[in-house]
Amino acid sequence: MKRIAIIGLGLMGGSLGLALKAVGGYRVLGYARKPQVAARARERGAIDAACPDLAASAQADIIVVATPTLAVAEVFRGLGPYLAPGRIVTDMASTKEQVGRWAEELLPEGVDFVGGHPMAGKETAGLESAEASLFRGCTYCLVPSPRARPQAIAAVVELVERLEARPLFLGAARHDYLAAGVSHLPFLLAAALMTAAAADPAWDQLAQLAATGFRSATRLASGDPKMNGDICQTNQAYILHWLDRYMEELKDYRRLVAEAGIEEALARAQKLRGQWLEQRWGQSGPGGDHD
Repeated sequence: MKRIAIIGLGLMGGSLGLALKAVGGYRVLGYARKPQVAARARERGAIDAACPDLAASAQADIIVVATPTLAVAEVFRGLGPYLAPGRIVTDMASTKEQVGRWAEELLPEGVDFVGGHPMAGKETAGLESAEASLFRGCTYCLVPSPRARPQAIAAVVELVERLEARPLFLGAARHDYLAAGVSHLPFLLAAALMTAAAADPAWDQLAQLAATGFRSATRLASGDPKMNGDICQTNQAYILHWLDRYMEELKDYRRLVAEAGIEEALARAQKLRGQWLEQRWGQSGPGGDHD
């Protein structure tokens, strides 16, 4: 059995452990900064055993770093001295250019780094929200380092496919540009809508009127502020690009509302979303939470 060590046992790491335990074929080890988190992960059946430190985690065949993005550098630095040639390191962070630079700088030669980012999530964070089916059907982005061996890449692809996810190979810059548009921009829009509405003097009444539309539009505002803050810090340029594009689009919509000519734009948006739902999800639409 391949030994997999998961470093970080929150929503993503915990879900990965539960999924791997469900499919079998791996001995799953886990490390968390707080020992009680690792103990709880074992109680939940997400790991077979807890690693006492990063040195023990480095002995696994595949090491998966599932921490918030800015913590990845610290983990790489701690793992580096203990990683033997042939070890495979991957991650689950939402940005890939910065993580790739840290891997190049902090991981020793002979270690294969294959960056990863599952396009899946929930509005609630933490181990208690973890579920084995989180990655089922999702696109799982893979960004191998230039020096990663083919057999190491194949091992990570096998892991992803065991999760019933779809591997998609991308360059780091391309990944960060695309993710900024369809993942990072949406949580900022949700947060801005929430804070704008709550700042209005009529918020008490607005809160009573707000129903499923407002709830759906602000869902991502419930995400982990630390995780999302790290994303904004490590993907700043592309997020600013998409914010600028969105604000230009909003200016056009404002003009159309003022001129009572918004219907054509709304019809176009409806058609485009319908085509996307049909292509990506089928007529029934998405069956769960995907970011």
